[in-house]
Amino acid sequence: MSDQPASEGPMNLPVVEPAATTPYAENTRAVHAPRPDLSAVRPLGLPTYRTAAFEFERTQDYADVLGDRKPGYSYSRIDNPTADAFALGLASLEAHGLDRPVAAQVFASGMAAISTVFLSLCRSGAHVVAPAAVYGGTYGLLTHILGRFGVDASFVDMTDLETVRGAIRDNTALVWAETIANPTTAITDIAGVAALCRDAGVPFAIDSTFAPAPVCRPLRWGADLVVHSATKYLGGHSDVLAGALVTAKLDDAWAALAQLRHDEGAVLGPVEAWLLLRGMRTLYARVERQSQTAFVLATKLAARGVAVDYPGLQNHPGHAVAARQMQGGFGGMLSIRVADPLAVVGKLRVWVPATSLGGVESLIEHRASVEGPTSPTPKSLLRLSVGLEHPDDLWSDLVQALA
Repeated sequence: MSDQPASEGPMNLPVVEPAATTPYAENTRAVHAPRPDLSAVRPLGLPTYRTAAFEFERTQDYADVLGDRKPGYSYSRIDNPTADAFALGLASLEAHGLDRPVAAQVFASGMAAISTVFLSLCRSGAHVVAPAAVYGGTYGLLTHILGRFGVDASFVDMTDLETVRGAIRDNTALVWAETIANPTTAITDIAGVAALCRDAGVPFAIDSTFAPAPVCRPLRWGADLVVHSATKYLGGHSDVLAGALVTAKLDDAWAALAQLRHDEGAVLGPVEAWLLLRGMRTLYARVERQSQTAFVLATKLAARGVAVDYPGLQNHPGHAVAARQMQGGFGGMLSIRVADPLAVVGKLRVWVPATSLGGVESLIEHRASVEGPTSPTPKSLLRLSVGLEHPDDLWSDLVQALA
């Protein structure tokens, strides 16, 4: 229901006919306000579809969309155009250089994406192989939640292919890895683990939050699923929570993941999707600068005698593998080990102590404090996320704090 625009007057001004021309009451008109005709409008920035539901002219159209017989949108817990635009953009980045279709699904957080993978692929009695150096949220999910439902996990040195091979069992439902381990920066040989998983017939998923598409594209190296905490580099401005899954295997398992995403309701909101679309436009420029600065800082720290972990350094145990599978630098994440980490953090002025990464601000975090008393992270380790500040300012701040 809508009012017809006035037949006279300036065409670009919002004008309606007198109220006497409509039979509807005032409060009804307030609910069903007129809308401009946008059929010929092509906005440069994608609009944010902030709606829970979508209307249809015919009931049959509604039924056909719900039944997947025709494209369209019905309810934003199922799909939303703004969220789909971000998913398409991310899939296009991960698909670069591949000769097969790539699809993406987006979630309310990185942990929502991670938990959907495990809940979809694992049943009671299933076994998972995961890194000993694994993100604390993933470790907690496997031990505190899935363990209660009979899912067993082996935490192994993911950098040792023979150890990974030996950990795979007949009931292994998933091998999980991280492109760059959080927070130790250990490097997974993606192609090597992928080959082991193919031989065993086991799905291989990898968390590539530390190494987004400008740095590494794990699908190219054989991963079945790529997971991102889009909160980090993909958003890039520390103002959004989101997660994503990407795959080039459009099979029943992928359909099951989509169904679980719908059923559990961990979907991405349209406002968050719009923020991610904005962030993705500058992703390559940001990550290139962050990687360059991280390399400079890591080199200077190592020369100063600080124990530093950064895959771009030749003495890093995973440097050769990283150089092979990372096409755009070595990322903006590094870790250092110092005698009194909390004292160092307390002296910093440019680096911000905060629990996140991948934003425009340079952040530092004592990971063991965040993860709690059972944390496997060394107490001496500080995790550094390099932002967009001038390298000289970041270096001077580190020098005075380490002095």
